[in-house]
Amino acid sequence: MPKVVVIGSLNMDLIVRAERRPATGETVMGSDFHVLPGGKGLNQAVAAARLGADTHMVGRVGDDDFGRRLRAFIAAERVGDAHVHASPGVATGVAVITLVDGDNTIVVASGANMLVTSGDVDALPVSQSDICVGQFEVPMATTEAAFRRARAAGARTLLNAAPAQALPPSLLEVVDILIVNEHELTILSGATITEASTDADIADAARRLVSSGRSVIATLGARGALAVDGNGVHLVAGHKVTVVDTTGAGDCFVGALAATLAAGTALPAALERATTAAAISVQRLGAAPSMPTLAELENSRS
Repeated sequence: MPKVVVIGSLNMDLIVRAERRPATGETVMGSDFHVLPGGKGLNQAVAAARLGADTHMVGRVGDDDFGRRLRAFIAAERVGDAHVHASPGVATGVAVITLVDGDNTIVVASGANMLVTSGDVDALPVSQSDICVGQFEVPMATTEAAFRRARAAGARTLLNAAPAQALPPSLLEVVDILIVNEHELTILSGATITEASTDADIADAARRLVSSGRSVIATLGARGALAVDGNGVHLVAGHKVTVVDTTGAGDCFVGALAATLAAGTALPAALERATTAAAISVQRLGAAPSMPTLAELENSRS
């Protein structure tokens, strides 16, 4: 079976829940505090692995307690970690997350994630028909190097263009599947996309980024997801659920999509499964720990 190989970040999430966010210079008392595994790369890898994909992670942690705890978590999730290395003298990445009514604000200290280099992907464990996943929480040059090696091996490349920033043409040219939210789509397409934009507006913006063989997927939160590829526009409606924590929902979508595509499912059906998986994840606290299992996904669809 084809593998899912994720090049990306591993963070420890420090989560505080509060009734509101403080103004500048103000202190607000929080209700509870949690320390949970996260980072876009780790979240995506766990999402894929829990859905049954043979999943491998490429990244870096610090030689510290958080790094050791993250590596233990990866092993427990049966994600291949032979290419996750500890960098001496550098802190593991940390995300400080404030939760208010299920929505979050996040500040990331990247730490060891910024030390992932092209040397770390020289022996990328990827082969024909695999799915290679990347995002922007490790150096962009490393992601590009990994994608070029994946392409050379006959694998498909899937880029989650987050956190939002400009995308170099040299990286875009080796992306087979591009996943963006509304804000990221605005930056990359030049169109103005908001929550009020119609499906037609979003599809038009996505078409600006489609090229021969490339699919573009826009995640739309509670509205669902929209994809544009050579076969047209595919729209999947969202699910009405009680939201506990949206942290990692987009990562869940990405990992679930990668796992489903690796299993040979066509894009429209893969969108459905990824959207359902993300809806499950927002109903519980945390990022990586909130990813659904295959049994949970199947039960939710029955």
